[in-house]
Amino acid sequence: MSDRPPYIAFEGAEGCGKSTQAARLAESIGAVLTRETGGTDIGARLRTLLHDTGIHNLHPRAEALIAAADRAQHIAEVVTPALAAGRAVVSDRSVYSSLAYQGFGRELDIDEIRHLNEWGTSGVWPTMVVFLDTPDDVVAERMSRRDLDRFEAAGDEFHARVLAGFRTMAAADPDRWIIVQAVGSVDRVAHEIRRALDERGVL
Repeated sequence: MSDRPPYIAFEGAEGCGKSTQAARLAESIGAVLTRETGGTDIGARLRTLLHDTGIHNLHPRAEALIAAADRAQHIAEVVTPALAAGRAVVSDRSVYSSLAYQGFGRELDIDEIRHLNEWGTSGVWPTMVVFLDTPDDVVAERMSRRDLDRFEAAGDEFHARVLAGFRTMAAADPDRWIIVQAVGSVDRVAHEIRRALDERGVL
C-alpha cells in the first residue's frame, strides 16, 4: 500500500446493501463518506438525468459520458482534496461501476470506458474495492420493497451482465478487490468487511 490514505469503494448489484455498509465503515474509521453518482452539487444534477425513469432514449455512450463527468467533478472536488488532507475516503460506488454498468451492462467497449475514466479521474482510482456479492434471490427480494429508478428497472439480463462484470473484475484483480458475501445480518457483513480490510492492512 502507498502512504496515501485509503480510498475505499463499495461496489455490487442493486440492493446489495453497499450504501449501508459504506456509511458504517466511514463512521467507524472517521473517513469522508461520499458516493457516485451525485457526490457533489453538480453531480446531483447529473444523477437526476441518469436515474430518471422518464428518460427512455439516453444513448449508452451519452450515459457513459454523463457518469464520467460526474466522476471527474467528484474526484476533483471531494476525493482528491480529502486524500491530500490526510483523510480516508469511503465511496458508495466508483469508477468500477462505469466499467460494470456501461461496459458489461450496456456492452460498450471496456477499454474505451476505462480510458475515458482514467482521463476523467486524473488517474485517481480506489486503493481497495469492497465487492458485496449477493445471491440473485436476495437482491430480488430487497428490490421488491422499493420504487425502482432507471438503472434498477433495466431488466434481468442487464443486471446479470453487470453482476458478471463485477465478479470478473474482482477475480482479475484480487490484490485490490475484497469479496464479501452480503448475506445475513448487517452486523455480520460489517464484521466481515472490517476483518478483511484489517487483514489487508488497509486500515
